Amino acid sequence: MNILIIGGAGFIGCNIAEFYAQKNDNIIVFDNLSRKGSYLNLSYLQGEYENVRYVHGDIRNYYDILPVFQEQTFDVVFHMAAQVAVTTSVASPREDFEINAFGTFNVLEAMREVNSTAFLIYASTNKVYGEMLNIEVEETDNRYQYKGLPQGISEDNPLDFHSPYGCSKGAADQYVIDYSRIYGLNTVVFRQSCIYGYRQFGIEDQGWVAWFTIAAAFGKKITIYGDGKQIRDVLFIDDLVEAYDLAIKNRKFVNGKAYNIGGGHFQMSLLELLAFLEKFTGHKIAIDFSDWRPGDQKVYVSNNTKAGREFKWEPRTSVEDGVRKLYDWVNANKEIFKKVGII
Repeated sequence: MNILIIGGAGFIGCNIAEFYAQKNDNIIVFDNLSRKGSYLNLSYLQGEYENVRYVHGDIRNYYDILPVFQEQTFDVVFHMAAQVAVTTSVASPREDFEINAFGTFNVLEAMREVNSTAFLIYASTNKVYGEMLNIEVEETDNRYQYKGLPQGISEDNPLDFHSPYGCSKGAADQYVIDYSRIYGLNTVVFRQSCIYGYRQFGIEDQGWVAWFTIAAAFGKKITIYGDGKQIRDVLFIDDLVEAYDLAIKNRKFVNGKAYNIGGGHFQMSLLELLAFLEKFTGHKIAIDFSDWRPGDQKVYVSNNTKAGREFKWEPRTSVEDGVRKLYDWVNANKEIFKKVGII
């Protein structure tokens, strides 16, 4: 296949590129390399795979992305480029909008203009559901949990964008669905929960599982925003890439739809992950606490039933196994984190 990965030098994009490069597909990575570590991910891909080609560009500039579609026909397009932190969106809402909403609009318009028949996979977020204040939550010793929703949040839950990030990603989410309905583009939306794994240079504002794991490996202090009982289902990168691949194989059936994609029953609170890391590493982790961040959900757990029913996907990697794999990778690549400047 000919595959375009927009944001292909980021954490998820890099793992997608490697997966399909190993299958001898032709990969184009489109990225502006603005995120920390992206240039190292790109160097890694180009050093390992001759079938990975790089195009520098920014989705905020229509005439960066349009020529890519004019010059080549693609079978699959992964749209992974985004501003990814709620805190950054609050501080810089215009930039957040221009990248997430306007940038996605540019991608869709470029595909429409050239009559692309490619299958577009868009990485959305659980933040499109907002704080979900209508759903009752109960508190236990170490976590919050839904009361009466044992399987988590389904796609039937009302959209309720909260925070500039939720608004920008939610607008893009709906545009991707509507461009399938109105213009006949082949698209699918994945409303993803917390993803973690190899080649993720997580920071305090985004990628909390990776950041906690990196901080534990380097002996750094961790700040907990809120009380630490927030529950997230967490999904290891290998399981996410498998979901993408299954969606491609079932593209005619999933076209125009949105799916919740998360760890489901694989979940931990912030405090529980810290306790696991302390037990696993054998040393105490220094922490302090700060105020809740805007739009932070006390609980988010994806109900993956629709994805399981419609393209036979379910997560397979437990939090414990996934964190062990990530910790081992971080330990084996500590020099990379020093180069990136995260540590």
